[in-house]
Amino acid sequence: MNHSILELLRNAVVQYGYWAVGAALLLENAGVPAPGETILLLASFLAYSQHELQLGWIIVVATVAATLGDNLGFALGYYGGRPLLGRYQSLFRVRASRLKQGERLFARYGAVTVFFARFIFGMRIVAGPVAGVLRMPWRRFFVFNFLGAAVWVTVVSGAGYLFGQHWHRLERVIKKLDIAAVIFVLLLAAWLWWRNRRGAAASGK
Repeated sequence: MNHSILELLRNAVVQYGYWAVGAALLLENAGVPAPGETILLLASFLAYSQHELQLGWIIVVATVAATLGDNLGFALGYYGGRPLLGRYQSLFRVRASRLKQGERLFARYGAVTVFFARFIFGMRIVAGPVAGVLRMPWRRFFVFNFLGAAVWVTVVSGAGYLFGQHWHRLERVIKKLDIAAVIFVLLLAAWLWWRNRRGAAASGK
């Protein structure tokens, strides 16, 4: 089943090229559970193996699409508010725990969360809508959103290109990177909490 889905996505990239990359990244970052990361890996892999796509243009298209997608998600969350977020959760079967986790991180650490959310699949989907619901200032959101998109797209597409023929090994590495990113975010959150608590204790003396 997974093999047939992968082959279907590969055929989509072969047939539609940069349009497939842009559409998948736009949808995923707008809040739709689309296989954006897999499409990006496949496109980069094909750029290496078949030379029909150029890595530089893949990075440009994917970065722009990811940035626009997250801004669409932000606008939906900003103007739709929590009622829309509830309908979104039901429609796309997003776990309530995932949304609550996103809300806690955004409320505590603000725009920095937008950058690191890029590297975690579940958070990448909900980052834009949650930031909009929490009324994050758009300019700060845009800056961290764009920086996160540029770094994430470059890392993932670069990995797909450099691994070349070792596709299955690359999939395993990406999964490990997602786990490592989760651990890193948790450690960062713990360090920021400890620093804030120490500062509050010092000011109270």
